[in-house]
Amino acid sequence: MKCGIIGLPNTGKSTFFNLISNSKVSSENFPFCTIEPNYGITKVPDDRLYKLKKIINPTKIIPSEIKIVDIAGLIRGSHKGEGLGNKFLSHIRETNVIIHMIRFFHDVSIIHVEGEINPIRDKEIIDMELQLKDLETIEKRLEKITKKNEVNQHTHILKDILSFLKKGKNIRMYPFQKDDKKHIKDLQLLTIKPVIYVCNVDDKLNYQNNLHLETMKKIVKMENSTFVIVSLKKNWMGINQVLKETYKLLNLQSFFTVGKKEIRSWTIPNPCTAYEAASAIHTDFKKGFIRAKIIHYDDFIKYGSEENVKKKGKLQLVGKNSIIQDGDIIHFRINQ
Repeated sequence: MKCGIIGLPNTGKSTFFNLISNSKVSSENFPFCTIEPNYGITKVPDDRLYKLKKIINPTKIIPSEIKIVDIAGLIRGSHKGEGLGNKFLSHIRETNVIIHMIRFFHDVSIIHVEGEINPIRDKEIIDMELQLKDLETIEKRLEKITKKNEVNQHTHILKDILSFLKKGKNIRMYPFQKDDKKHIKDLQLLTIKPVIYVCNVDDKLNYQNNLHLETMKKIVKMENSTFVIVSLKKNWMGINQVLKETYKLLNLQSFFTVGKKEIRSWTIPNPCTAYEAASAIHTDFKKGFIRAKIIHYDDFIKYGSEENVKKKGKLQLVGKNSIIQDGDIIHFRINQ
């Protein structure tokens, strides 16, 4: 599972990528400083690890991780190949969640490809380029279907989505019925992907009275998407929130293994069975699964030790099909 960072050039994408992945990719003051995508791993902030650390005092803690891709800046005409647009759009197809970086900060020393700061316009440019690419993708599919004379329910859904796109709306806002998405899954459409809009602001910006920010909040709310304010000039301001929201949108959750050597957070899908969770540690755990010993995180914090949890009758022994809860502390019993 990957999330991709997109936006116009010089919005702070590579700076953001460097901060969260501890990388040192170039972030020069000119468009298309990034051409090939940069791949990195970032740790997911989780306060629960540090609360467990206070109780157990392990040698180390290891947070969950997610994959991040820094994708080159898009510009007007990207869907036609402008600025290597086709190449960059193909990189977006590979991601599961989009982090859309929008420039709010003012800095005359950093070029803006549109000549002035206008976050609403900038968002619309990126939205339009992705929508136009999706239009092209769907039209090509409909053309193939027509040639083969295979008109069916699949065709009607594609035509409805096409009309929806032509109104300037992202597909993620489309009112899908129960099985509709299966008809378009193989198209790898861009505007169906969940988005976090990240507003990169000046460190002295008055958040309460900024008209652009208030307008952006309303637009994002209408899309039922996520909105986060960061200031890369202050380095970490708002970044942890972006990572937490990304983890949620990737539909991921964590379970913990604990011991004096280490406390570790493991990434699993949401929902996930105990049997499936075992393979996050090693495939042999899944093959040799007998049962899992589970303590809910809140119970461990409340009672302070496994022994106390057991005395209170809160320790559970579960089988393969038991559903894991986010934050469960698990010890797997397996055939050696």
